[in-house]
Amino acid sequence: MKLVFAACVASAAAGDWEEYKRFFGKVYNGDDAEASHKATFESNLAVITEQNAKNESLKFGINQFTDLTQQQFEIAGGLGWIPLEKDLSSLPSLGEHSHQGEALASSLDWQKSGAVTAVKDQGGCGSCWAFSTTGCLEGAWQLATGSLISMSEQQFMDCSSDNGCGGGSMGAAINYAHSTTVATESSYSYKGTNGKCKSSYSVAIPSGGVSGYKRVGSHVSDLKSALAHGPLSVAIEADQKSFQHYSSGILSSGCGTKLDHGVLVVGYGTDKGHEYFRVKNSWGHSWGDSGYIRLSTSGNVCGILNQAIYAQVSGSPAPGPSPTPSGRRRSDGRRRRRRSGEVGDDEVGDDEVGDDEVEDNEIEDDDIDAVVV
Repeated sequence: MKLVFAACVASAAAGDWEEYKRFFGKVYNGDDAEASHKATFESNLAVITEQNAKNESLKFGINQFTDLTQQQFEIAGGLGWIPLEKDLSSLPSLGEHSHQGEALASSLDWQKSGAVTAVKDQGGCGSCWAFSTTGCLEGAWQLATGSLISMSEQQFMDCSSDNGCGGGSMGAAINYAHSTTVATESSYSYKGTNGKCKSSYSVAIPSGGVSGYKRVGSHVSDLKSALAHGPLSVAIEADQKSFQHYSSGILSSGCGTKLDHGVLVVGYGTDKGHEYFRVKNSWGHSWGDSGYIRLSTSGNVCGILNQAIYAQVSGSPAPGPSPTPSGRRRSDGRRRRRRSGEVGDDEVGDDEVGDDEVEDNEIEDDDIDAVVV
């Protein structure tokens, strides 16, 4: 799939508009609309080519946003983060985490350590905050129990906020999780639209499993220290061209600090002497570096230091599989029911979901629907 995508990018970079439309499933509302998007595509190709001609690690590339103006991109990106200050009165904040002078690891990556689920795609819905929230909870729960479970963004959209696609905050979503059970992704799948809150689903985190969250201080060392406890939910500014066209390397400028987008910091490291935070986005695999971006730790790039939190959960490792009568472990591929059990009238198990089940919204590059613009 990567070879196919690379071939598409090379073809599109050579000006193959038809190949770009085919690969990203683009369908336009009439000839005039297509002509306008084609002109924007060609203009953005010039921006990409100019950046990539520089002797920098930062590279731009073709993605699903290359035919959009910056204003169109702001809408298509689903930038829906709402400032946390508006929700402070009832949130279960457990104080602020700051670096206390302890030794910090030279690098850390929770995705490579198995505490981060696959890249997901929010589509044009302003649900970035829900994806950042589930990423934070998924990581915290995996570190507490050893079990990595993809959790439901749609539940947070339908049940924790009246805004849904209109935006939300990670703190308010964790407040909701503090008082209820958290659903698995497979039993409460993502629709990308506002829906009615469901009461029947499989449980990923039981009621009482989420204790609350800690705010993180506004220094680089504070984020590094906090990352020792798991992935962080952060807000950044993502409405600029540097984010729209990002493909690889370390982004060190050009994105501002007017926060509008919720993402997940999964670690940090160094590349040829340049330190970075590694960030998981929710725009699918075709954007960025397979869905990720690296932001420089030098300065407050994209506002990454301004609004970071991490979830605290109360869980214990699940027991291993019981031996079969023959004394051997299960080999029939069936999973044991989660320790946390299920909820709902239909008694849905973790590996058994209802008739409306849809696979997790972890989209492969070749599973692309037509997009009418």
